Amino acid sequence: MLDNKLAIASVSLGQHSSHTLPHKIVAAAENGFCGLEITFPDLELYSNSLSIPMLDTAREVKGLCMAHRIRVIALVSFQNFEGHLSPLDERLKKAESWLAIARAIGAEYLQVPSTYDRNINTDHEVIVSELRELADLAAAPEPAIKIAYENLAWSSHCTLWQEALRIVQEVDRDNFGLCLDSFHLSTALWADPFTSSGRQPNGAQRLEESLQDFLKNCPLDKIFYVQLSDGEILDPPYSESHPWYDPALAVGHVWSNEARPFPLETGYGAYMPVQSIAKAFLVDKGFSGWVSLETFDRRMREEKNDPVRNARRGAKAWRHLREKLIMDNPIPRVGRL
Repeated sequence: MLDNKLAIASVSLGQHSSHTLPHKIVAAAENGFCGLEITFPDLELYSNSLSIPMLDTAREVKGLCMAHRIRVIALVSFQNFEGHLSPLDERLKKAESWLAIARAIGAEYLQVPSTYDRNINTDHEVIVSELRELADLAAAPEPAIKIAYENLAWSSHCTLWQEALRIVQEVDRDNFGLCLDSFHLSTALWADPFTSSGRQPNGAQRLEESLQDFLKNCPLDKIFYVQLSDGEILDPPYSESHPWYDPALAVGHVWSNEARPFPLETGYGAYMPVQSIAKAFLVDKGFSGWVSLETFDRRMREEKNDPVRNARRGAKAWRHLREKLIMDNPIPRVGRL
């Protein structure tokens, strides 16, 4: 139980320009992480610093990861694809470029969050059809890339895991499955950024019902990997006078960009029910695949909060969460007859 391989998103190891991708790879490896989600901006920044093409940069990063025994689990994240009003051929051409980079870097998955652009074609059949084309494109050359589809709490058409699962099942491709993220589950059903309590009135019940539905109805083989993070209670509550207010973004998106610490980091304001969600994902459901820590903590934009410090934070948070899950769910001992 809870022997999942642990990964971390490269963005969660630092967000200052001095926090380079090679530095992040070394920091992750030296702090017990087996896998890395490579974020496209991190790869692009490193490519620009070397003044070489992205594909060459991807191959170099693959070599660095192999040298430090780090698996690249995913290239993230290919955004606003399905339903977008731009020509599909243009979007597929861009996807082809991303997939080439994913192959060059050795990634198993391309992470695709559900579209959050508000000006889209929300026709369900169109969305499924376009995602099916993306999956087929990803599967065509060897090695095939798997599409990890993630419901965003602020998506324009797919905010809940049930909606994402329905799409996955209708796309009906072996290389198309789910990326489940605790933050999106928490913010969609449980958390409230507009009140001082930070909690929706019926949030606990709604979350519990969703998790029970998950345990009964989400196929294990369609879960590609899970992401865990916490959320910081907003004090003051979100409003037009809040220092992070951004009228161009949904409140959940702002919250995600600014205040997603590692799991159970109460010293950083963490308060979301990540332990309950992790229990459902990893203990009750028995998901034994990759667990990735994906955080977006504004403090990581400071130069002093470097990849080593953030890798240590992440590793410590995972140990704490894992210990609490084991303590609350001990393995039964077989008694003597």
